[in-house]
Amino acid sequence: MRVAIIHDYLNQYGGAERVLEALHELYPHAPVYTSIYDAEAMPALYRGWDIRTSWMQQLPGWRRHFRKYFLLYPSAFESFDLHEYDLIISSSSAYAKGVIPAPHACHLCYCHTPMRFAWRTDDYVRREGFGQLQRAVLPVALSYVRLWDISTAPRIDGFIANSWAVAARIKRYYGRDALVIPPPVELAPFRPWVPSNFYLAGGRLIPYKRLDLVVRAFTALGLPLKIFGDGRDREDLQQLAGPNIEFLGQISDTQRQDLFAGCRAFIFPGEEDFGITPLEAMAAGRPVVAYGAGGALDTVIDGVTGRFFYEQSAAAVAVAVAQACNDRYDPEVIRRHAEGFSRAVFLTRMREAIEHAIAQRHATCTQWA
Repeated sequence: MRVAIIHDYLNQYGGAERVLEALHELYPHAPVYTSIYDAEAMPALYRGWDIRTSWMQQLPGWRRHFRKYFLLYPSAFESFDLHEYDLIISSSSAYAKGVIPAPHACHLCYCHTPMRFAWRTDDYVRREGFGQLQRAVLPVALSYVRLWDISTAPRIDGFIANSWAVAARIKRYYGRDALVIPPPVELAPFRPWVPSNFYLAGGRLIPYKRLDLVVRAFTALGLPLKIFGDGRDREDLQQLAGPNIEFLGQISDTQRQDLFAGCRAFIFPGEEDFGITPLEAMAAGRPVVAYGAGGALDTVIDGVTGRFFYEQSAAAVAVAVAQACNDRYDPEVIRRHAEGFSRAVFLTRMREAIEHAIAQRHATCTQWA
């Protein structure tokens, strides 16, 4: 069976790329088609893959201005010639789902979310801090993108969503049901450490992660907080922070694991499509204080593996942290819960979903014949 894997872009590393790596593990010889590829920004292992880029790779300044080219991506993905492939797996939070498969091919889409900037434009524009002119023009330009996005949904034989929140969006925007398979989480060996007195937050320091709420809350509380990661919000966050907050920048995997194992709790204030970092904390046996929306509802069990707050405000974060001080959690129970989201579980469920989709496609083609 000839297989192709499609991914939106390879110029930044995050949860979607971890899913891509797992899909590539299923089909290590499959080419990966993508719009643009920045080898320097991606892990070294990608350089051994068969990565095929679109004509957008030749555009001037694409590394810096790739977001500004958003009207070109639909054409770029439709330009790929995929007639030779029997199975197409798209890993998509934007455009990758829009490729044109051969009539005989089975196309399975692992959807991280329907494109957020097209369908939740107001939220996206507000949190990205666009100017007044951009706010006026962007929704009009995105009308074309929405129409294209809807028109490509019939090209997909089956949707897989990374969370129930994303499955609900797929149903709303595309009118399609989706199987929910959470993304894989790399589970470090469990070490039952006695936690320290510090709290932990972090990841990409960008607006929608809402780490500003955590910084304001902990500055008011005076409790020790460590924040790992980097991003364009870092300078603003540091200006908000009191002396009890430490910014660690980029850290190694070993440092990351030690921080998760040693923290008192991990704070997760954003509304994510899924959110892998809370599960990394739970894999270390540590509880999570999370905003009760989005993917966190699939991963955190209130009162067992952590605590929810339901308003995105610094005050709500502070109250939840104060209340969690009196909570009692069993690290081994938390770890066992996290094991249900392991890479092995993901690969098994994906194999089953692919086999089912292929069988259904074959039955449909036989019926037409």
